[in-house]
Amino acid sequence: MATITPVLRDSYLYRYKGFCFIKELMPKEFIDSLQDFKIRDDDVFLITFPKSGTIWMQQILSLICSEGHRNGTEQIDTSERIPWFDSSMGKVHVNHDHESQPSPRLFTSHLAYLFVPQGLRNKKAKVIYVMRNPKDVMKSFYHFEAIPIYTQKSPDFAHFFEKFLAGDVFAGSWFDHVHEWNTHKDDFNILFVKYEDMIKDIKSVVKQICKFLGKELDDESLDIVAKRATFNNMQMDPRANKENESQDIFNLKMGKFMRKGTIGDWKNIFTVAQSEAFDKIFQEKMGDLSIKFTWDISEEK
Repeated sequence: MATITPVLRDSYLYRYKGFCFIKELMPKEFIDSLQDFKIRDDDVFLITFPKSGTIWMQQILSLICSEGHRNGTEQIDTSERIPWFDSSMGKVHVNHDHESQPSPRLFTSHLAYLFVPQGLRNKKAKVIYVMRNPKDVMKSFYHFEAIPIYTQKSPDFAHFFEKFLAGDVFAGSWFDHVHEWNTHKDDFNILFVKYEDMIKDIKSVVKQICKFLGKELDDESLDIVAKRATFNNMQMDPRANKENESQDIFNLKMGKFMRKGTIGDWKNIFTVAQSEAFDKIFQEKMGDLSIKFTWDISEEK
């Protein structure tokens, strides 16, 4: 039987089956209950490791799936339109209102593959998994630490560097999260999307997602989605940028959810030694996968 263990570098978290959860918001009993959640064939799950483009993809899916979101007739926050599945803190609780949501339901989650509902393995419901190069994830996560209330802040990046590599952050190890979803991809009806591809050619990514979802949009609608889903435009959309998030959970005076949205920002904080150490660990843990990340914007020129 799996036991709960403390997280050494963050007293707000606990580790369960290798994954880190927030004590106050995600009790073990709640997490275990998610396995039995009844999946519908047309459910869509957005899965990410934190700071990998979650809000961005929520906005894209909202624009694709809701005409009212595209034309501005519905002023619904993306966190309501695509609610968090793996938290009991949200406006929609998974054990209550999710059951009454009309189909097709869209959910957001940071869960590792082993915690998602068993019914999601029916290969009819869909999973969209967004990945981002881990060096930029680490840099973004470090800056994000100032915002959540339930986070033990790192004194400096050197401390967070070790914290991240040890998996002592919410969601645990980036390496395990990405590796396990990739190695278990045959268990799901899944589409992998790279954050860097969203920056490089957002319209192509939108088309890819539409095809995966079986959602047909005319050229005008595709253009609207692509334009409004750019990172800069999304920052100006109050439905997307989480200005209305609960101050009991996030201190938005300390920063923004969406900071830069660039490729290669890690170079502004990593030392050469840190970069080399990270590269070695990356190769050890991810070398058996064929994933190719873009590490710097210059690679796209």
